[in-house]
Order: sequence, then C-alpha cells, then structure tokens
Amino acid sequence: MRWRRRRERGIAACRRRRADSAVASLGTAFTAHAGIEVPIIGGAMYPCSNPELVAAVSEAGGIGIVQPISLTYVHGHEFRAGLRYIRRLTSRPIGMNALIEQSSRAYRERMTRWVDIALEEGVRFFVTSLGNPRWVVERTASAGAVVYHDVTELKWARKGLDGGARGLIAVNNRAGGHAGPFSAEALADQLSGLGVPLICAGGVGDARGFVNAMALGYAGVQMGTRFIATPECRAADAYKEAILRATDADIVLTERITGVPVSVIRTPYIARIGTKAGPLARRLLRGRRTKHWMRMFYALRSLRELKRSSLDERRDDYWQAGKSVASIASIEPAGDIVREFAAALRAAAA
Repeated sequence: MRWRRRRERGIAACRRRRADSAVASLGTAFTAHAGIEVPIIGGAMYPCSNPELVAAVSEAGGIGIVQPISLTYVHGHEFRAGLRYIRRLTSRPIGMNALIEQSSRAYRERMTRWVDIALEEGVRFFVTSLGNPRWVVERTASAGAVVYHDVTELKWARKGLDGGARGLIAVNNRAGGHAGPFSAEALADQLSGLGVPLICAGGVGDARGFVNAMALGYAGVQMGTRFIATPECRAADAYKEAILRATDADIVLTERITGVPVSVIRTPYIARIGTKAGPLARRLLRGRRTKHWMRMFYALRSLRELKRSSLDERRDDYWQAGKSVASIASIEPAGDIVREFAAALRAAAA
C-alpha cells in the first residue's frame, strides 16, 4: 500500500509539473509585451470590430484591438466613451489600431487625438499599419506603450523596425482584408532573423491551425475572420453564414473597394461587377500627384459600402474574409474560441 501511495503521489506531482509547464508555454515575448495570457490578437476590423467583440477576446485572455473608425462611425460611440464602455465589459488589456497613412492633415490630427485619448484611458498596446510607425512610437513611448506594425514582406518589416516598432504583424497570403503575397511559412523564414516577436496574421480558423502557426516560431496569432463568426460580432447573420459555407476557392481579391486588392467572399454581386478597378482609376492610383486623392476617394467610398454590406441583412455586396473560412465550421462565442485554442496549445506543449 505504501509503495502504491508513493507512486500515486509521484504521478500527481508529474501531472502538476506538466500542467505548470503547459501554462508557462503560452507565454511568449508578445504576451509579455501586451500583458496578456494567451498569444491571440482579435484583429482590428472595419466595420466588424464592435465593442462587445473586442472585450470578449480580451476577457478570455487574448487581446482585442479597437478599430477607431469602426467604434465611432459604424457602432456610434464617441471614442472616449466607447473605450470606457469596453472597460466596463473587461478590465483586461485592449489595444488600438492606428492607420498611419498620411492621406490628409485632418486625418492625421484625428488619429493623433485618438491615440492620445487611448493613452489617457490606459491603452498600452498599439498596432500600426499603412505607413511609418515612428510618430505613434514617439507619442506613446513615455507611457510605456508597445507598438507592433503590420507588414507583408521583409522590406516593410525593416522600415517598421526603423520606425521603432517592437514587434511585427506578418500578414500572409491567406489573410482577409489587404493580404500579403507570401505564405505564413515563407514570411516566418524571411522575418525570423530580425530579432523581434512575429505574429501570424492570416489563415488561422481552428485550434490546429493555431498550434501549427506557433510551431513555425510565431509568438502569436492574429485572427479576424474567425471572430466574425461569433455571437458577439454585430455583422449580419447572412455574412456569418457565408463564412461557414465558404471554401478557399470562394475567397477572391477585388480592387473595387479600396483601389488595391482586398480579400472578399465571392458573391453574385462580386461575380457580376468583376474584381478589377477601371483603367482610369488604376492610372490615377499610380500617379505621383493623384494617388493620395484617389486613395482618399476610395477610403471614403469604402467606409460607406463596407458598413452597409456587412451589417445589413439585405445586402451581400462586399463580405471581407480570409482563407481561414475553410476551417470555420460553426458560430461560437469569442471567449470559447480563445479558451479552446489555449487548451490545444497547452496539450501540444504537454
């Protein structure tokens, strides 16, 4: 009996060590930067990043990213009030997406005000895209904030790091929105020597995909499409059902929304209008003096079109999604997704 008790105690101690190791295995340089438990980012999405979705991802141990235009223009919150509403839903860290393209002075001033407000409301993790992150880095450094930057290849990664980014969101060719040209594997190879945490963005829709991405050496994963198919997301039910039905082959690139290729679900509307911008638009987008005005025109038009088509049950014009649709089979609460993925990573580590 005595040896049996010793054996049982030994087995229990072994299991505790494995559990402790598995929990610790979720920690990466990225989770340390963001102050979170699970290396998952709920990516900023226009127009789908509503406050309830952002909060649900953070509350489960990941980090939800606020998309300012989605929070204000789509979901009707004054920016500070919207952040405080999210804070009532979760006390855990949230992040903010700063689109930093220099399209106009007014836009830059507005984004600067939003960054300042976010800092005042306790946000300490920022994701920048479409430009040089330096001004965001410099504006947030004194508060101890960390900036990660969206990139699609090595040359943009180097520019982001030159601008002070502490980590990189590696957007691959399976991502929704503005996808990159390279696979997750190729991007990991390109960027692994830069010495900063890398986040895999694109193609992850289930726990196995999450574990596989982490096995490539990524410090975390960013997901958007997977979190649209949740009850917390306020996207139209028809949009969510389209994600469940879609396969890889249903994801196409269209220039008709923003002037540059965007990943969307092929719908009858997309099939009817085609995916290429007109010849005049393409010429103006290449012109040194006209490209910024054309980008502004497309940006303003896309704000209206994407809001209407994503939230209105009667429309199916533009439904943004990545190729992770192939592995999304059901609508599940965002918190359950984060917890399921975390459990899968712990099991793989154990």
